[in-house]
Amino acid sequence: MTRYERRRKVEWPEITHRYEKRDTILYALGCGAGAEDLDLVHERHLIALPTMASVLAYPGNWYADPDVDLDARLIVHGSERIELTGDLPVEGHVTATPRIVAIHDKGPGRGALVVSQRSIRDVTTGRLLATVTQRAFCRGDGGIGGDDPLPIPAPLPGRPADTVVRMSISPRAAAIYRLLGDDNPLHIDPDFARSAGFPRPILHGLATLGHVARAILRDAPGMPVRLIDARFTAPVFPGDDLEVELWRTEAGRAFRARVGDRVVIDNGEAEFRSG
Repeated sequence: MTRYERRRKVEWPEITHRYEKRDTILYALGCGAGAEDLDLVHERHLIALPTMASVLAYPGNWYADPDVDLDARLIVHGSERIELTGDLPVEGHVTATPRIVAIHDKGPGRGALVVSQRSIRDVTTGRLLATVTQRAFCRGDGGIGGDDPLPIPAPLPGRPADTVVRMSISPRAAAIYRLLGDDNPLHIDPDFARSAGFPRPILHGLATLGHVARAILRDAPGMPVRLIDARFTAPVFPGDDLEVELWRTEAGRAFRARVGDRVVIDNGEAEFRSG
């Protein structure tokens, strides 16, 4: 069996996850919410950020699983796609079974993209809540085989952004966000970060995406999100200042995020549900 075949056959056990309103608030805090985002941090009128689906029934730092046999030290998050069937419950009991659905090998020395997916369902009713597709750029695993097709990123509109939202990343953002289940040491351990080629621990890409989701909700209050998809193109560090560019589209919003001149999220698209 080839390395490609072994990875495609990796099986994870079913994950069940019970979460409460305080977990929904903790997620929002990890994505920079504060008193100005009362509906994200106050139990009385609480809503869940749509990107919270990314941490429900999450397998954690699965890159380090020996059965997966990847160089976890050299893996960074490539992109995330979240498809929602409705508003996420602010508390619940959910289940999912992650699996690797595609591998795109760039060749020896160039890395590989490993795509995992999980469908998140309500334990009691079986109702599908969200499908999350994660693409990991495995910088040390070029040559493992696999040429599964990957989607082509959506181009951004060729005009200036309609709205620009600026927000600061808390120096504590990564320390908070890791409590939601992503315990990859890249985001907290300075020695590990340096061994991976970074000057210090970086923020989780999904925490950055959560900040972007807050910007989208601020620009389009009350609009229910059906889909969020984006590429992570450069690291964000706790303490950075984030600038989110938003374009109004027929389906919802296109977006990009920068830290200074550095594009950190690109080819972003958010679609709203109709009705």
